[in-house]
Amino acid sequence: MRISGITSWGEAVPLLHPYEISSMRIDTVDLFFVRISTEDGVEGVGSASPAEDVSGESPEACRTALSVKRLGWLGGRDPRDLDELVRELERSHRATPAARAAVDMALHDLVARSEGVPLVDLLGRCHDALPTSVTIGISSVEETLAEAEDFLGRGFRCLKVKTGRSFDGDVERLSRLRDSVGAEALIRIDANQGYTVEETRRLGDLAGDLDLELIEQPLPTTMDSELRALPTAVRRILAVDESLHGEKGARDLAADPPACGIFNIKLMKCGGIRPALSIAEIARSAGIDLMWGCNDESVVSIAAALHAAYACPNTRYLDLDGSFDLARDPAKGGFVVEEGRLRLLDKPGLGVELQN
Repeated sequence: MRISGITSWGEAVPLLHPYEISSMRIDTVDLFFVRISTEDGVEGVGSASPAEDVSGESPEACRTALSVKRLGWLGGRDPRDLDELVRELERSHRATPAARAAVDMALHDLVARSEGVPLVDLLGRCHDALPTSVTIGISSVEETLAEAEDFLGRGFRCLKVKTGRSFDGDVERLSRLRDSVGAEALIRIDANQGYTVEETRRLGDLAGDLDLELIEQPLPTTMDSELRALPTAVRRILAVDESLHGEKGARDLAADPPACGIFNIKLMKCGGIRPALSIAEIARSAGIDLMWGCNDESVVSIAAALHAAYACPNTRYLDLDGSFDLARDPAKGGFVVEEGRLRLLDKPGLGVELQN
């Protein structure tokens, strides 16, 4: 089996419901796709959604990295040599992790399709279905309560609330939300680096009263060393996102005593399924739980993250709602949503199909 064709393209996709985080308003996402085919007619697909503010990868850099010129070295290679190809991909695309992730998942998809099995079964399935959180952006109390009511009505039972712009305002909004939903929903928050150390301590003190499931990335990435100074109880429910990219960062964060209790792994940050699984193993060895997150993404890359997540025994949290708010998606399939839980389709590879 030899690679005989590579195509890629990009699309700007609007969101159904633009939202705000601590640093910006988001209303459109640039998505990129790659299709890799073999001489015997098997195809694998991948998708990228670069986040320049997190990894420094611009949409234009991603587009260039996925060009046939940059990927021509794959021609004639056997996709079953995954380890070797992924190592070469890391060297050639080190500065563009989202583009690297798209190629990585396309290769994994290709190999699993050629074997006629879902990718998760090739990797080693540990889970069948877990609940995902759905995201509520920074908004007024009234808008937050209305959005939460809508999500609960659609069967979701885990809410991720964006915070980090005003500590006192956040506490008021979270308190009102907890009063509104009672014990019907889990609440986790994502500050996107918006808090100070003291505010994070205060939030940790309030976590019990607010019944917060976890606190994601409260401090700027420049303050990773301060994480270990936080109380053990706070670090246990602390998830790192922007602070975690590759294996080196994972080892640093996992060094005893671990700086956090949860790693948020995103394929767009770390460069694909293979590096994500390496990070997951580092976390497992340190007793750190896994949350699998995303940007606004196509079902292609969401499915890829889900296959990886379900192959890891320490996966505990999903935050894979990135395809729900796309006004259109060039792909379909991958998984189904059952009362807020994500279940992979019983189809070969990633189980996705491109619609163009």
